[in-house]
Amino acid sequence: MTLTNAPRELERRADADPPRKPRPARMRPADVLRVGGSGLRSRPMRVFLSALGVAIGIAAMVGVVGISTSSTEDLDRRLSALGTNLLTVTPGQSFTGGAAHLPAESVGMIGAMDHVDSVSAIGRTSAKVYRNDRTPKQETGGLSVAAARTDLPESVGAEIVDGRWLNAANSRYPSVVLGPKAAEQLGVHEAGPDVRVWLGGRWFTVVGLLAPNQLVPAMDSSALVGWSVAKSELGFDGYPTTIYTRADESSVGDVQAVLGATANPETPSETTVSRPSDALAAKEATDDALSGLLLGLGGVALLVGGVGVANTMVISVLERRSEIGLRRSLGATRGQIRTQFLAEALLLSALGGLGGVLLGIAVTGGYASYQGWPSVVPVWAMAGGVGATLVIGGLAGFYPAVRAARLPPTEALATT
Repeated sequence: MTLTNAPRELERRADADPPRKPRPARMRPADVLRVGGSGLRSRPMRVFLSALGVAIGIAAMVGVVGISTSSTEDLDRRLSALGTNLLTVTPGQSFTGGAAHLPAESVGMIGAMDHVDSVSAIGRTSAKVYRNDRTPKQETGGLSVAAARTDLPESVGAEIVDGRWLNAANSRYPSVVLGPKAAEQLGVHEAGPDVRVWLGGRWFTVVGLLAPNQLVPAMDSSALVGWSVAKSELGFDGYPTTIYTRADESSVGDVQAVLGATANPETPSETTVSRPSDALAAKEATDDALSGLLLGLGGVALLVGGVGVANTMVISVLERRSEIGLRRSLGATRGQIRTQFLAEALLLSALGGLGGVLLGIAVTGGYASYQGWPSVVPVWAMAGGVGATLVIGGLAGFYPAVRAARLPPTEALATT
């Protein structure tokens, strides 16, 4: 090639191989986290306050779910220990509107039923119990006196914390067993031959003290005497007012369906059959409704925290216009700028979410420990809390990220 042809040859090669536009460097996930984290580290106080708003919302939601779950777990354990197979029969109203009563033979008839494990009864009396014979008669304290059969503890699951239960020997004499509230109100702290209360116009010896009974809370404020002494000393008519029946776990529904008719065959409509464990379940359902309301309030708090994240990111974009312009002039693409600010929003929300989950677990554990419940926080609640914060963070950071990506480099660099 001669020197005169050299420029033409170079021109031809230049036309044949045009210069390639350099490709921008790709950001790896580690680079995204590093760049996003640097923006948060430069404004620690603002980041803390924004993350705190998210954390409060998540902590409220996780705490409500955890406390509700712990309460349900405690209820399940109590029902498992107490049993859900206890049924009660009480007299209703007669056809004329007056007070009805169960037949005296109703306990024996129920005991002869299939799938019935045990049956017992109590009968309310009009007697009153006092600490001593000098207490004014009107100061009854809401305590009641009832006649009880000797096999009552087996049916209702009553436990004696001091002394003994009524038996075939002492039930014929002026002996009494006090429920925990009755004992506290009467100032009786132990049972013994020298411990007496004024009952029905005469002294009765306290032979036993009961533990609280969650299935039959009425017994807690009762003074229980023997069936025979109630007839002879207290004017008891011998009709049971509440019959307690333990049925086979697999046959509770069948027994419940015919229990009223068995207790009072002549007028079954004058009986009321109930299941005490249903009252505990109903209370739990009420607590669940309240938990739903609190969960909604936690969602509102989380939304407010998301608004705080969005506000923080918008301000961050306005304050860092020069940084955005410099990065764009050095070759950063709009997508990379958008990814950077979106990563900051997600990291900010994730910090609040993790903090909120830990705070919710701590609140659940503290409250459950105070109530004596098992502490249970479902995994789905923890994972859902973090997931919700990421969604909130993504939504809150989307607009600021797009705004930062659309900022012209020259305009951004010109900002002082």
